[in-house]
Order: sequence, then C-alpha cells, then structure tokens
Amino acid sequence: MDEKSITPNHPSKSQERPTLKTIAFMTGLGITTVSRALKDAPDIGADTKERVRLVARQLGYQPNRAGVRLRTGKTNVIALVLSIEEELMGFTSQMVFGISEVLAGTQYHLVLTPHSHQRDPMMPVRYILDTGSADGIIISRVAPEDQRVALLTERGFPFATHGRTDMGIMHAFHDFDNESYVYQAVRKLIARGRTRIALLPPPSNLSYYHHSRIGFERALAETGASEVPVGRVTSESSLGMIKEFAENLMRNHAPPDGIVSISGSATVALIAGTEAAGKVLGKEFDLVSKQSADFLNWIRPEILTVNEDVRHAGRELAKAIIARIDGVAPDLLQSISHPTWASAAPV
Repeated sequence: MDEKSITPNHPSKSQERPTLKTIAFMTGLGITTVSRALKDAPDIGADTKERVRLVARQLGYQPNRAGVRLRTGKTNVIALVLSIEEELMGFTSQMVFGISEVLAGTQYHLVLTPHSHQRDPMMPVRYILDTGSADGIIISRVAPEDQRVALLTERGFPFATHGRTDMGIMHAFHDFDNESYVYQAVRKLIARGRTRIALLPPPSNLSYYHHSRIGFERALAETGASEVPVGRVTSESSLGMIKEFAENLMRNHAPPDGIVSISGSATVALIAGTEAAGKVLGKEFDLVSKQSADFLNWIRPEILTVNEDVRHAGRELAKAIIARIDGVAPDLLQSISHPTWASAAPV
C-alpha cells in the first residue's frame, strides 16, 4: 500500500489541527449542527451524533479548551481531589476508571489533583476556586464537619463527595454503608461462636469512622459480645505498625477471637501479624474484611470478605457532578452502596 494513502488518526505537526469546520466539511453538515452533536444536544438525532463522533475520532479532533473557556466561561474540566494515601490496593485507579467511563461520552475531561492530608486539605480546593481551573470538584476522605464542603457551598461551586457529612448542608454524595458492613461483620463472627471482637477502624477524623463505630457498638449491644480495644492503631497506620500491633495483640493473655477490618490492605498486615504470633485463622480466630478488589480470598479463603465497588462509586460521583453543573438539586444526587458479601467467602 502506498504510504501516502494512509490517513493518520491524529494530525502530525505539519498538518493543521482539525476543527469543527473540518468535521462539517467531511460530514456535509453545518458547523452549528456538528457542534451541537458533539455536545450531545437532545434535538440532534442519534445517527447524526454517531456520524459526527466517528469522523471526529478519525480526524483526532480535540476541542480547543482555551477557546471553549473564552466563549462559554467553562473549562470542561472535572477535578478529582484524592489523597496520595488512598492509592493502596488500586483505590485511585478504580475510582478514576469509574469516573472516566461516564465522562467518556461527554465534553468533560478529568484532572487528578493529588495531595497529602498531612498538609492543609483546603489547599487544592482553594486553588481550583481561585484559578477557575475546573467546572466541578469531586472530593473524598470526608469529615463530619468538613471545611471544604462549607467553602464550596458558600461559593456556590458544583461538587460531589465520596462520603457524607453531619453538617446539615445538603450536598451531592456517594457513600458506602460502613455502618451496615461492620454490624453484619460482627453478627457473622458471633454466628461462628466468637465473643471477643476487635475493630480496626479508619482514622477518627473521618465520617466513616463514626458510621463504623455505630454499627460495631450496636452489634455488640445486641449480642452481648465484648470489645477488644485496638488503641490508636487505624487502617491508615503503616503496614509495619499494623503487623506489629496484630502480633502483640494476639500474644496477650486474652486476645480477640474475632477481628473486623475496614481495609483490605490493612488486612494483609493483620494476617502477617497474627500468623507471626502463631495463631491460625479459621481455628483460633476469624477475620472479616472489606476489600475494593477480589484478592483477599485468593491468599486466605478463610477470610470473610465484603466487596466495596470503588469503580461503581466513581461512576455515581461522575454522574452526580455533571448533574450539579447542570443545576440539578443536590438532594436528588445522593446514593449509598450496600455491602455485598463475596461469593467465595464462607458464610
């Protein structure tokens, strides 16, 4: 085949960047029709939209974001503010995949804004607000009284949160029902004859710590089981610290015979520590864990597991933030995922 006959999917530096006018010429449609088709306007037919999108993909068309911003005041950017501590076991990638699945059919682009919660969590939010660098924000690691939620609400800026607050502020969110998860986890341990239960919780400054404690204490009160305290160790302590803690805990004169973990990565460290203490999972104690991907039962089938679908959470958050940008009321954009017990886990 003559290489001159090959049409590249993306323009080279010597080629002009494809524009709406280029797509209009190739499709025989008007520029306005092409523009509205790419924006998924409801008055444009599905066949026309598909035809326009096919040509746009073949040409390697990308909208000029600077031009869009000048014309509309919009950036077509969604900012995902994630803590770098959330990367363990693919949390970030699954969240990004879910959001991207929804944004793929829209004009919006995803920009990941990583930060450390050891620094001021307001910094990335203030930067986006001050620079106008996004049309909406998705934030995670929500606190019961979250200053970011207060500021974004005060500014009237579209946002959605992965988690809930207790501030009395109506806002869009998607959350996992950690209260129900921990409650059910304790009940499963009780059904296996366990009576001394330890909970490895998230940090106490986060909303889902409180949800977890409510479920834990309710289950203990109903069953008469007792709690084995874990002190200051949390699911976000270093894995080495969790392993050492678990080993020391299981060497005590009255160790727990049941453990509930809020994090899959923390569970790996817990198992390492309990086995270093010579304890046998499934015989001397049982362990229940939440996980964001199917992996725990591959290494220890004895673990009782619940799957938290982070990819689904990303999809729900993406739909919520787009709707907020379009002016949908936040009370219509609130959803909660419920525990799904892994089929491989013995129940």
